[in-house]
Amino acid sequence: MKKRKLLAIGLSLSLVFGLSACGSAKESASTGTNVSAEKQADLSPVEITNVSYDPTRELYAAYNELFKSYWKDKTGQDVTIVQSHGGSGKQALEVANGLEADVVTLALEGDVQAVADAGLIEDGFTEEFDLSSSPYTSSIVFLVRSGNPKEIYDWDDLVRDDVGIITPNPKTSGGACWNYLAAWYYFEQQGESEEDILADMTKLYSNVVVLDSGARGATTSFVENGQGDVLLAWENEAFLSLAEYPGEYEIVIPSVSILCQPTVAIVDEVVDDRGTREVATEYLSYLYSKEAQAVEAENYYRPSDEEVLKEYEFDTDSTTITEIPEDGKWIITSVELTDIDHFGGWKETKEKHFADGGLFDKIYEK
Repeated sequence: MKKRKLLAIGLSLSLVFGLSACGSAKESASTGTNVSAEKQADLSPVEITNVSYDPTRELYAAYNELFKSYWKDKTGQDVTIVQSHGGSGKQALEVANGLEADVVTLALEGDVQAVADAGLIEDGFTEEFDLSSSPYTSSIVFLVRSGNPKEIYDWDDLVRDDVGIITPNPKTSGGACWNYLAAWYYFEQQGESEEDILADMTKLYSNVVVLDSGARGATTSFVENGQGDVLLAWENEAFLSLAEYPGEYEIVIPSVSILCQPTVAIVDEVVDDRGTREVATEYLSYLYSKEAQAVEAENYYRPSDEEVLKEYEFDTDSTTITEIPEDGKWIITSVELTDIDHFGGWKETKEKHFADGGLFDKIYEK
């Protein structure tokens, strides 16, 4: 999207000149000092590749500029970060099949595990960084057209005959998996049996107009192509749409949702082969610094740092957001959020719901 690209450039420039690129939540990212000019001359530039999922384009456009400045100040070395974006499941498959990535920053732990299962990431990647290697989080909301003409307020509205839904495919998109699980949790909270939940989920997916391969493609289908009545979206996708198309869309916060935990990891086989482990590790570690956490919040991801989170908390009794608050506060923490542990963790969840022959396949076949 042209407007989105311009927004990312603007954010990047403001962050480079407006933030102090020093310090980190990790010990390794807080001990750096400027190096001598003699040592700087001995350092050759280094390049790393970050394979990520669709909606992080703007986030990493801004963060990469921040990190390059930080790394240069700390080591004297120039670093170039190459970005790759797509549906999270598809991206994991690409890396497993040979796409060289020094780091992966994917939509969920299960997709990183797929890379680990291919022998490229060592066991224990969720313990390598803080908070199960999830430096920021998100949630799932509804994006509707201005005035909410179909009066869509909660998950049960998605099974009505007159509602057209846009959501990606859980087979290729991590965000789509979170969408599915948030809907499942809602019907579960209504006291439904698994048989009844399957019936509602089948109806919901029968209302899907377009099943895109990734979250950004789904946003394009809804926002630019005018398809569907409601987009099931990451928070950042929904808020970016409000910012870019003022007055055209509204965000609806459902009664319950899910805490989405994107996972980051070092691709051990690649960094050891390329000699980039130090810079790649610092690249992920610095995501926990206050400077980076502010970048994440400004790009509509929930920061894990409690102090930064409080700076962006938004207190409202309304379940509809029609515009970006002028003070930049946007995070609503009063909504009930389940998490992946409720479903038994990603291994169990994937086997039951998203593996070949799992419940999603049975739902979609109908």
